Amino acid sequence: MTGEDTRHLPLEDLHQAAGARFGAFAGWSMPLTYPAGVMKEHLHTREHAGLFDISHMKLFDVSGPGAVALLNRACPLDAGALEISQSKYTFFLNEAAGIIDDLIVTRLGGDRFMVVANAGNAAEDEKHLRALAADFEVAVEPLDRVFLAIQGPDAWAALSRAGIETGSLLFMHGVEPRQNWFMSRSGYTGEDGFEIGLPEADARVLVAKLLEDERVQWIGLAARDSLRLEAGLCLHGQDLTPEIDPASAALMWAIPKEVRASGHFIGADALRSILERGPAQKRVGLKPDGRQPVRAGAALIDGDGNPAGHVASGGFGPSAGHPVAMGYVNAALAKSGTKLFADVRGTRIPINVSSLPFTPHRYRKG
Repeated sequence: MTGEDTRHLPLEDLHQAAGARFGAFAGWSMPLTYPAGVMKEHLHTREHAGLFDISHMKLFDVSGPGAVALLNRACPLDAGALEISQSKYTFFLNEAAGIIDDLIVTRLGGDRFMVVANAGNAAEDEKHLRALAADFEVAVEPLDRVFLAIQGPDAWAALSRAGIETGSLLFMHGVEPRQNWFMSRSGYTGEDGFEIGLPEADARVLVAKLLEDERVQWIGLAARDSLRLEAGLCLHGQDLTPEIDPASAALMWAIPKEVRASGHFIGADALRSILERGPAQKRVGLKPDGRQPVRAGAALIDGDGNPAGHVASGGFGPSAGHPVAMGYVNAALAKSGTKLFADVRGTRIPINVSSLPFTPHRYRKG
């Protein structure tokens, strides 16, 4: 991608002023780290509150009498069963049940939903949804919003001090606290946290208020990656791809049993046949021995030197205190404690299949 094609965050000037080091991600110029550095940013989020600019992600307003039917076709979801303000983690699947994208869908009204999609797939997702929407009485509107996430144990208190009450909003719920605002409580770090989509002018005011609080610091993409990896959460394009189905990805918990059995979503037949025969490979946690991180793409081999799978995401886990990784292994090897080797530039690094997450989730569920 050439420099001219790179997209820029609406608040880029604020990140520059904060001393961010930028890098390319999913076609965007994104803050990777700030002067504190990835280790301190990561730990600050776990201990206090990290502020993330996630405006590269896309919000879609899906509304109309056919909204429920459209989402039930597009996703392995029972959109009509969601309560107002309830959010659900789900997917767009292709006909082979491969994951085009993972999403969060929130019901805002009887026939109105907010869909949050990933940066790298936003254009493809919009095209996919619009093509499907042609068969339904529904409007799909991409929203032009700054999107911020504030994550960590002090997130709710920092928002409260900035004049935004979060008390009644529970984990995996979303509301519209003001006109043109959307606020959800999920968290891609394993910590309690909030996501706020809002107009740029409002975002600038909110950011200034939040950063007056010493508990809040800007956090870059590098720490976002180590935080989500410790929490055992997937990154689309690495842990999830159109070649990987939800059963292999160990994400069947996201698909209700009735939908699994009788839903008419795209990829339903393919997914049912995968479930019948069992997936050939499974996503697992991986804990390398020693201190050397094992990176995405490294091949996994068993004790006899036979191919066993591959590493999808890997790095150092500052809170865990050791290298952490996730990857796909042959289903027979997916048991916790299985000993494998990662091939790192010709060196075999012992690596154990591990349960996920590496750091406990601390979401506020009730």
